Formats: sequence, C-alpha cells, structure tokens
Amino acid sequence: EVQLQASGGGLVQAGGSLRFSCAASGFSFDDYGIGWFRRAPGKEREGVSSISSDGNTYIADPVKGRFTIYSDKARNMVYLQMNSLKPEDTAAYYCAAGVGTHGSLSPWAYDYWGRGTQVTVSS
Repeated sequence: EVQLQASGGGLVQAGGSLRFSCAASGFSFDDYGIGWFRRAPGKEREGVSSISSDGNTYIADPVKGRFTIYSDKARNMVYLQMNSLKPEDTAAYYCAAGVGTHGSLSPWAYDYWGRGTQVTVSS
C-alpha cells in the first residue's frame, strides 16, 4: 500500500525558512516520481516542485531560487527546503506520488496523496 506522510509545517516570519519532509512507503523511488503541491485559500492547487523517478528535479517559477527538492532513497524520504519565505507562500502543502510523472507539476499526473501540512508566513 502506497502511503505518504508530510510534515514540517508551521508559522514563520517572512524571510524565514522551513523544511518539509515526506515519508514514503509501499513503493520504490526508482519507479515513482514525487511532487510537492500547495493550495492557498481561495486558489487552485498548484505544483511547487517535483523529482522524477530518474532523479531530475523541477521547480515552479514562483519559488525558483528559493525552494529546493531532494530525496534520500535509502530512507524513502523526499524533502522540500523552503528559504526566503513570503506571505504568498502561505498554503497547505502536500506531497504526492505517481508512476510516469516525468517531473510533471500537474496534480493530474499523481495518483497518491498525503495529508497536507500547513505553512503560514507572516509579514
């Protein structure tokens, strides 16, 4: 059974940093891509960053230069390091997994979703 558990959310001041962790089980990172998504109040869910099954990483333009995705295959963990946070980064963040994602930032490419973790960035 594929399971994903995201953690690391919280309240942070603008300019601060947080690191999300996504604990994955029930599948191999060699077969599945992992994505991070967020949904802000009143907005559509959007892709933030992804890592494909062959290790290529992708970052959405709004967070480019501030967020970094990386994985630890030995521990079945994927991380999202978020620096220089802005109030507009406030959202619920989710990690997701899917086969054949090719690093897509579209939520439709992912079949399995973890529960969200909230980030609130104060100005």
